[in-house]
Amino acid sequence: MKYNMIFLSILIMIGFSGCSTVLEPKITTVDEKNVEYFLKRNGSPTVVFENGLGGTMKWWSDVIYGLDNNFSVFTYNRAGYGNSTSVSSERDGEHIVEELRALLKRNKLSPPYILVGHSLGGLYMQYYARKYPEEVSGLVLVDSTHPNQFRGNGDPENWPFLTKTVFNLLLSETAETEFDAINKTGNEVLALPTATSMPIIILSALEPMSVHSELADDANAKRIDLANLYPNAEVIWVDSGHVIPYEKPESVIEAIESIHKRSIK
Repeated sequence: MKYNMIFLSILIMIGFSGCSTVLEPKITTVDEKNVEYFLKRNGSPTVVFENGLGGTMKWWSDVIYGLDNNFSVFTYNRAGYGNSTSVSSERDGEHIVEELRALLKRNKLSPPYILVGHSLGGLYMQYYARKYPEEVSGLVLVDSTHPNQFRGNGDPENWPFLTKTVFNLLLSETAETEFDAINKTGNEVLALPTATSMPIIILSALEPMSVHSELADDANAKRIDLANLYPNAEVIWVDSGHVIPYEKPESVIEAIESIHKRSIK
């Protein structure tokens, strides 16, 4: 059976567990909840990473250890992932970004930051950059979720039965709650002015573009359309599948270093 691209991406996102380098996490407490994070202090700016749906901070290992030592880096597991405590608050972009900002403040990491988000994490970072542009020196979107990703032909109601069934079986309770809030997060992003005060690089996965089905074509059209939301962004097509941080970490490293050079001019 030929699976569509979205289905394969979801399976990889949720089921992936390997990485070549291991981060050494710490635990901090925010509002009486444990948060698992990794922090390397080397100087300014701080690069802040946000994970995709079902992903954990270990996805960024090769990127983090490949970065120049002049950067400070911060990555973490959102509430309900890894050893981070689940929370009862809504799992939309607004709540998640405010939790991230509180965590950065607690660790005395001052803005502006370079924000890097993969997949759903890219949607959260779009919200952050639009809501608080003064706190952001640059934005890297790594095969990011489009604000309208799951509308139109991408609506889960239009997914093949097998896709929906396996997807629902694989989702954790936390991931399901985040997924249910994606359209709300998309609305939150589109309700804010687009980010124009910072350099932006959009890394898009090239391999899925060769897959064709009604669902895959819709997802790929949204990959292309993401650039229309950020007219000043540089778009780079990466010869990779959806999991760019693992498959082609060097492309993320190069994007971060490029953003930094532009932001200090």
